[in-house]
Amino acid sequence: MGSDRAGEIPPTTHTGAWAWCRTRLFSSPLNVVLTVLVAWMLLMFLPGVFEWLFISANYTASSAQECKASSGACWAFIAAKHRLILFGTYPYDEQWRPLLATIILIATIICSCLRRFWRPALGLIWVVALGAVALLMWGGVLGLSVVEDDRWGGLPLTLILSTFGIAFAFPLGVLLALGRRSDMPAVKALCVMYIELIRGVPLISLLFMSSVMLPLFLPEGVNIDKLLRAQIAIILFAAAYIAETVRGGLQAIPKGQYEGAKSLGLTYWQLMRKIVLPQALKVVIPPLVSIFISLFKDTSLVVIIGIFDLTQAAKAALSDAAWRGFDIEAYLFIALIYFVFCFSISRYSQSLERRLDAGYQR
Repeated sequence: MGSDRAGEIPPTTHTGAWAWCRTRLFSSPLNVVLTVLVAWMLLMFLPGVFEWLFISANYTASSAQECKASSGACWAFIAAKHRLILFGTYPYDEQWRPLLATIILIATIICSCLRRFWRPALGLIWVVALGAVALLMWGGVLGLSVVEDDRWGGLPLTLILSTFGIAFAFPLGVLLALGRRSDMPAVKALCVMYIELIRGVPLISLLFMSSVMLPLFLPEGVNIDKLLRAQIAIILFAAAYIAETVRGGLQAIPKGQYEGAKSLGLTYWQLMRKIVLPQALKVVIPPLVSIFISLFKDTSLVVIIGIFDLTQAAKAALSDAAWRGFDIEAYLFIALIYFVFCFSISRYSQSLERRLDAGYQR
C-alpha cells in the first residue's frame, strides 16, 4: 500500500491569472458577490472620472471663462499657477533657487537610499547639500539677494520641514526609547513623562504653543524665527512616536542577545550599537515608515500658524479673481505631489525589508 502511495502523482499547483482570481476574488459566494459589486461600481464610476480628468479637460485655456466653457477639468489653471503653488511667494525672478534647492534635497535623499552610498562620506554629502540648500534659499552671498524665510513656501518648504524633522527626530526618538528602558529611575521617569505628554496632545497644539506661547517665555530681545519654532515642534512631536515604536522593537529582542553580549564583555553602548539596535530597527521598519509618511503629510498643518506650505500656496492661487472656482484641480495637483513622495517612501521601505530579510530566508 505504501508503494501505491509512492507512485501517485502529486497535486498540480495552479498558477496564473485565473488561479489568482479564483483564490482571491471568487473563493466563496460572498467574495463573488463583493467582486461583482465592486466591478460594477468601477465600471459606472471610472469612465466618467477618466473623461472629466483627461478627455474633456482643457489644457490650453488663457482664462477662467474659456475653462468653464468645457465640461472637463481645467488643467490650464495648473499651467498658469504652478509656480505659485510650488514655490509660494518666493520672488518670481528668483524661483530658480528653490527649484535647484528642491532638486539637491531630492537627489541627496535618493543617494541616501542607495546602498553604494552607505559610507561615512554620506554624512559629508548631507552637510554640503544642506549648506547649499540654505545658501540658495537665504542668499546674501555670491551675488544672491537675501530672501527672508517668511517668503519661503510650497514644495521646498515642505521638503525642508519633513527632511529636518525626520533627520533630528529619529536619533532623539532612539535615545528616548533607550532612556525609557533604562535602569536609572530619574532618566526613565523623564523619558516617560516626555513621551506621554507629547503623545497626549495633537501636533496642532504644539504648533500653536511654539508660535504663540514660546515667545512669551523668552527673555526680552530674544526672538526665535517662526519657521524654526515650527520645525522644533515637528521634531519633538515625531520623536515621541518614534521612541514608542523603537521601544517595541527593543522589547522584541530575546534576552539571550543581551546576556550573550554581556558575556563577551561588551559595554552598554557597544551592545546597543552592534547587536540590539540593528535587530530592533529592522523589526520596526514598517511602523517607522508609517511615522515618516505621516510626518511628511503633517507638515501641511503649519498653515495654521501662517507658514506658506503647499496647501496655503494652493489657496493663494485660488484667490486670484481671474482663476476662481478650480479648487478640485488645485487640490488634486498637490495630492498627486504628496502621493508620489509617500508612495516612493513606502516602496523603498518594502525593498529595504526584503533586502534585510535575505539573510534569514531559507
